[in-house]
Amino acid sequence: MAPFASFPMSISRLVSLTDRVLVVGGYGVFGGRLAAQLLRDKTLDVIIAGRSSVKAEAFCARHGGRPAVFDIRAPNLSEEIKRFAPKVVVDAAGPFQSYEDAPYRLPKACIEAGAHYLDLSDDATFTRNIDSLDGAAKAKALAVLSGASSVPALSSAVVDHLSPDLSCVHLIESVILPGNRAPRGASLVRAIFKQAGRPISFMQGSEWMTAPGWGKLKSFDIEMPGHDPLRARLGSFITSPDLHLFPSRYRAHSVLFRAGLELKLLHLGLYVLSLPVRLGFPRSLLFLADPLRWIADRLERLGTDRGGMIVKVAGITKDGTTVERRWQLIAEAGDGPNIPALPAALMTRKLLAGGVPTGARPCLGEFTLAEAEAALSRFDIATHIDTTEIRPVFQQVLGANFGELPRPLQDLHTVLHRRVWRGEAHIERGKTVLSRIAAFIGGFPPAGSNVPVKVTMERTQTGEKWIRAFGSRSFTSFLRAPRTGDPRVLLERFGAFTFAIGLAHTSGTLQFPVERAWFLGLPVPKFLLPKSRTSESVDERGRCRFDVEISLSFGGLIVRYQGWLEPVLPD
Repeated sequence: MAPFASFPMSISRLVSLTDRVLVVGGYGVFGGRLAAQLLRDKTLDVIIAGRSSVKAEAFCARHGGRPAVFDIRAPNLSEEIKRFAPKVVVDAAGPFQSYEDAPYRLPKACIEAGAHYLDLSDDATFTRNIDSLDGAAKAKALAVLSGASSVPALSSAVVDHLSPDLSCVHLIESVILPGNRAPRGASLVRAIFKQAGRPISFMQGSEWMTAPGWGKLKSFDIEMPGHDPLRARLGSFITSPDLHLFPSRYRAHSVLFRAGLELKLLHLGLYVLSLPVRLGFPRSLLFLADPLRWIADRLERLGTDRGGMIVKVAGITKDGTTVERRWQLIAEAGDGPNIPALPAALMTRKLLAGGVPTGARPCLGEFTLAEAEAALSRFDIATHIDTTEIRPVFQQVLGANFGELPRPLQDLHTVLHRRVWRGEAHIERGKTVLSRIAAFIGGFPPAGSNVPVKVTMERTQTGEKWIRAFGSRSFTSFLRAPRTGDPRVLLERFGAFTFAIGLAHTSGTLQFPVERAWFLGLPVPKFLLPKSRTSESVDERGRCRFDVEISLSFGGLIVRYQGWLEPVLPD
């Protein structure tokens, strides 16, 4: 069959219309929702295109539009597009992860045919590298935008709204939690199974890290006034364009993205199935996609048609306030699948109106959150924003005095998610038997000069976790403010030992004298307390300097390490 054999209109009719949109995959799960949104506008000529004439015709019989057979693998693709004379072409088919052999065949053909291009890609590599077509698109005065979907188009609109007054973004965390009755397109299912257990790259603490896809389980609640909450929905790491685009766009220290399945049976089942993939065999679970999709379809009625989405931003405002802002969405009555299609519908109308700059790029910040929420209001979808002030451990302990610290020290002790600092140290060790035993128990590093230092600080539910690495040797402690008692006291736990440290700030220097200690919860007698002469300051280059000396009253020096630290910043 010829590529457009089922297209029921004359060429003269085609070229007489200008606001024509060709939706590739227009009868699919998300393409169908997009087409339905566009068809509300009776001035648009919407072509529902795909490889199946039967599916295209059936969709148009129900919803309107004009059916067409269209295959992006067809020869002379640009000429075939010209036959339709569309102003905008939208690829809603995918899966974009499977376009490896010729990933940009369709957008290139659109440029040659003189049509704007959009897609609903959720593939990080595909969306990130679309800018390779920037010169060609600008030469034809066309816009070529990838990722006009929930991510990164909608998620970037949310982050833009939550972060304009932030001088520093510590964390952007997003999660998508569809209801179990949401339709599962074959492309989406294959994409999930292809990455389950495979390494996912993401930035955390300004360092690139990896974690297994569909790993790192975390439970989420979504609550907002006037709506029943979504409780204990599981989310796991999966890949997303946000992971690679947001660190540079927002200078964010950490960017995390998760998705989840409503039924714990399905979510945990996929988690367990992914475990062998982490070990290298099999290389992926793609071969299970179709049979497990069949099983999941049989379990559809065990869940609900309610889904949700969260975008969270934590950072420091320009006036120094540390905040966490959380945008939440709850979709009722099966309206959730309209969300991935909505950004493409918005952008199609903007392109038809001529309000989009030319060039090829990921779809970032192309519309505002207000525009998106106005479009969402046509569905049974609600959104809500919460803002919470965060008080890191050192702010809790020092109170108003925290603002008197030099700026680099304030930065050092502002931990809203994960921070990493690097530098060098000179290390001395005690020589007595007792001091060596104490150093071994404490896990302190050996003596050395110009020793590389890395300090990783992570926010926890109760305080902070610090991992200090000197060369190949590292030791961990947990810090928190006291629940009751002297607010000046910082509690730091090393293994079975907990120390009460009375923070003191004088003349730009922060001091850490040990006042009390406990071993397994039992008080340590004062004569056994280690003596600590510890301080932090700022040198002439603006680096944080540390000088830590720990000794025993009857055993001499245990360890002393002095050096400097600088923050690891986003690339």
